[in-house]
Amino acid sequence: MTGEKVRKTGGQLNVPDIPVIPFIRGDGTGPDIWEASVRVFDAAVEKAYKGKRKVSWLEVFAGEDSFNRSGEWLPQATIEQFREYLVGIKGPLTTPVGGGIRSLNVALRQILDLYVCLRPVKYVKGVPSPVKHPELVDIVIFRENTEDIYSGIEWKSKSPEVQKVIRFLQEEMKVKSIRFPETSGIGIKPVSEEGSKRLIRAAILFALEEKRKSVTLVHKGNIMKFTEGAFKNWGYELACNEFRQHIVTQRESWILSNIDKNPGISVEENAKLIEPGYYMMVPDQQKAVRDEITESVKLLPTHGNGQWKKKLLVKDSIADITLQQVLTRADEFDVVATLNLNGDYLSDALAAQVGGIGIAPGANINYDTGHAIFEATHGTAPKYAGLDQVNPGSVILSGAMMFKYLGWHEAHDLIWQGLENAISQKKVTYDFHRQMEGATLLKCSEFATEIIEKMY
Repeated sequence: MTGEKVRKTGGQLNVPDIPVIPFIRGDGTGPDIWEASVRVFDAAVEKAYKGKRKVSWLEVFAGEDSFNRSGEWLPQATIEQFREYLVGIKGPLTTPVGGGIRSLNVALRQILDLYVCLRPVKYVKGVPSPVKHPELVDIVIFRENTEDIYSGIEWKSKSPEVQKVIRFLQEEMKVKSIRFPETSGIGIKPVSEEGSKRLIRAAILFALEEKRKSVTLVHKGNIMKFTEGAFKNWGYELACNEFRQHIVTQRESWILSNIDKNPGISVEENAKLIEPGYYMMVPDQQKAVRDEITESVKLLPTHGNGQWKKKLLVKDSIADITLQQVLTRADEFDVVATLNLNGDYLSDALAAQVGGIGIAPGANINYDTGHAIFEATHGTAPKYAGLDQVNPGSVILSGAMMFKYLGWHEAHDLIWQGLENAISQKKVTYDFHRQMEGATLLKCSEFATEIIEKMY
């Protein structure tokens, strides 16, 4: 096999002109989608680089196809090949029924420590949408991938193990809030400082590099104070300690704006403006607000006189209101950093706004080691397998993400251009065709051909 390995040295990704990229076709509709997608990838690379670059594709196996071949859902050889070659791509995989691996996707993320689930969600003009203004959606989600409830630390109702855990909680930890202990299953939700900070650091670095306007920490810290609340607090701490010259927090922006408007404003007056309930606070709470303002005043040399407006805004939002506001004011969100379950809900809800998960790309990345697996974000849809019918957009756009990650921006741009042009001319697969007037119905393979022809 020709080609060389992608490597990471000195903190930089080193990409040869012919990188070896492992791929998994996927189960169900996976083979149909892969055959369409790989033609788009190869065409984009050829058009962009005129033979100077190309991809050496290395097929590896997981899922139902692998199980039928070897009796293993996720062979060690596949894990090692993803580990060795650093960057790969995969189609949708079947989740095994019964014991053993709960999810092949989660297993790969955990084993390779792919701590960022990266989900960019952007509207493509012409795609049918259930909302009035889908064009306002251009949001990049950084979902923490290895902690939270997806750690899989749980015990089944009525099992000896769960009874032991419940006894410990009740007797040793004096927990009184397990309403029905005899029938409760118990799950544990780990959220660490290290895990939170590396995810949020990646989100901020991305936002700065891409010149985005804000990073929103989405959490449910008003209820889960020591897990999701800690995530929020660690996020602000990291932003202020590591990126001080480049960021402004939302509350700092309020304080500095008040000073810009009235340079002689007192700390007390500023406190009353940023905290409408200041009068109702106890003295210690009032002092904390005044101390916050005093610290923010120290930023005047670098952030005052409107300089803060050019900084990356770091703010936070409660998870439930976020799910409402991405519908009512999507343009107020730019880059989002959030925990695992919140990110799962949020990415699918946003995908629905821009036409569905069928064209939603995704990636799982460890920015420290360079390991990355780009993937379909939808399921296997086995009833459509072999029919050459489904939309290959999720894998195609995930491949575009992969090229951008490799630094092959021209190939990335051509793929997006081809897809946008095909959709704008209403040449689409059945999922869009049934919702669009005057559209031309294309097969999965034909849609790929149309994208290739529309790369100008």
